[in-house]
Amino acid sequence: MSRPRLAIAIGDPAGIGPEVVLKALAKLDHDPEHFILIGHRSILDETALRLSLSEPDSKPDLDLAAWTIVEPGLNSSIDISAIQSGNESAIGGAVSFAYLNRAIDFCLDGTCRGIVTAPISKTAWKAAGHDYPGQTERLAERANINRFGMMFVAKSPHTGWSLRTLLATTHIPLASVPTTLTPELLDWKLDLAIQTLRDQFGLDRPRIAISGLNPHSGENGQLGRDETDWMNTWLDNARAKYPQAGLIGLVPPDTLWVKPGHAWYGDRQNAAKHTSNQAHDLYLALYHDQGLIPTKLLAFDLAVNTTIGLPFVRTSPDHGTAFDIAGRGIADPTSMIAAINLAIDLTRNYSNQPFS
Repeated sequence: MSRPRLAIAIGDPAGIGPEVVLKALAKLDHDPEHFILIGHRSILDETALRLSLSEPDSKPDLDLAAWTIVEPGLNSSIDISAIQSGNESAIGGAVSFAYLNRAIDFCLDGTCRGIVTAPISKTAWKAAGHDYPGQTERLAERANINRFGMMFVAKSPHTGWSLRTLLATTHIPLASVPTTLTPELLDWKLDLAIQTLRDQFGLDRPRIAISGLNPHSGENGQLGRDETDWMNTWLDNARAKYPQAGLIGLVPPDTLWVKPGHAWYGDRQNAAKHTSNQAHDLYLALYHDQGLIPTKLLAFDLAVNTTIGLPFVRTSPDHGTAFDIAGRGIADPTSMIAAINLAIDLTRNYSNQPFS
């Protein structure tokens, strides 16, 4: 039997992670031998049973006995029987942290080529003594890298066009963005983006739109001087450094997302003018909400977070633990399905081997 190629960490066991994982795998109908589920069998069994009782006509048809399920080692003081769906807790944080670490182990030792992570609670992690902004930073720490990025990918169900959004800065206060942005930071984010587009998406000559920071990209210094003081010069240098890439910018943030909107939904009345070819291969946003408000508006259930710069593939659905609906059997697995499918595609490109 071939080795499993993806590890799936089920996230915070009190959230919707276990549910969307089971629903997604049932709908995708992949060969179980190509996956390792990282979680406690008792939690997955309980989730499957709850779904069968709450949704008898649409329960996941998934034989868990056929799947490889790995339970990570835990401190003897951690009692998983105390976990209750919908209740955020330090126990849930400790358990989900252990799930992620075990999945990383499988990638670092070569057992797996990628990880799909279900959502965790940052608050629960901190309560358990694990102070990280998110799973991304723990992945980077374990992989011993300091250059990584959060790229969000979604395929339009209307036109088939692929939206890709990369964040220059991630989980930091808005007031810290102007001082965090530097030519060096944008250099390595752009370098990482171009490498990823080439190696994982097969785009040798990508077209990349780069946002300005201030309204109207500063309007020649009238609405902020970041663009005129250094960002325009940085972009000129980047164009010289990356002649294979079409770098467009600095695009005013309020118009950056017009073309993606047309490409995502299409324009039947004026198809010749608004085509997906006018949109860009990647949109580089300078801070969290500048990139994620439009991305989630267009593709909330379809967007996938992929960590670029790691020595293995990592994807995650673009939603949280949803404790408010956990245990009710109503969680939508669409984003988890997209995360698994993207991980399969990226793993294929990464290894140049088929995923069967």
